[in-house]
Amino acid sequence: MQQKDPSLTEGLWLRAERQSGGKGRLGRAWESPVGNLYCSTVVDCRDTDPSPSTLSFVTALAVSDGIAAHIEPGSIKLKWPNDILVGGAKICGILLERCGDHVIVGTGVNVSVTPEVQDRQVTSLLDEGADPELSAETLLQEIAASFAQWLSLWRRDGLLPVLQEWRKRAHAEGTMLTINKHSSNSLIGSYAGLSDEGALRLRKPDGTLIEIHAGDVEIG
Repeated sequence: MQQKDPSLTEGLWLRAERQSGGKGRLGRAWESPVGNLYCSTVVDCRDTDPSPSTLSFVTALAVSDGIAAHIEPGSIKLKWPNDILVGGAKICGILLERCGDHVIVGTGVNVSVTPEVQDRQVTSLLDEGADPELSAETLLQEIAASFAQWLSLWRRDGLLPVLQEWRKRAHAEGTMLTINKHSSNSLIGSYAGLSDEGALRLRKPDGTLIEIHAGDVEIG
């Protein structure tokens, strides 16, 4: 769903059985086999909304809520800017695309199939003990309901309460991170939370605190 269909309204979700050209951040290909959840929804941008880029936090909380009903909640960790990990392995990715006055929110969750991905640990809900009968459609309904609630809070009360909850579900402050920025050398430091705008705070080995607004994060 690269262009918004004029007939699509906010609150509608589209689900694909599989994707032949699954895409992640920075245009990376992402394997999309049958049995997992691939879905998109549209959010209308309003003048009073927080920054559209922060919808990644809204989405992460909604997906976290959905999958927590089926596996051990304590094993789920949110990773900036748009990944969800279970036991340190990636189970979900989120992609935002701006389309005029709308944002297309794309989400992929490994439900019953663990894709083969080079240089990255991945897992699925099935591998983590979920009911083998859990369907992608059922999970989507749960995620969509939670997304509507978090989106309403994001609009009504702003970004702060969303970030407060996201921080609770992320890895602990002090966790060592490597930031790959693609346009410069990698940065290494410890996680020091988020700014009020959602930027990643990184404490460098010399104690300097910097904010990261874009980049790929590796834990450890």
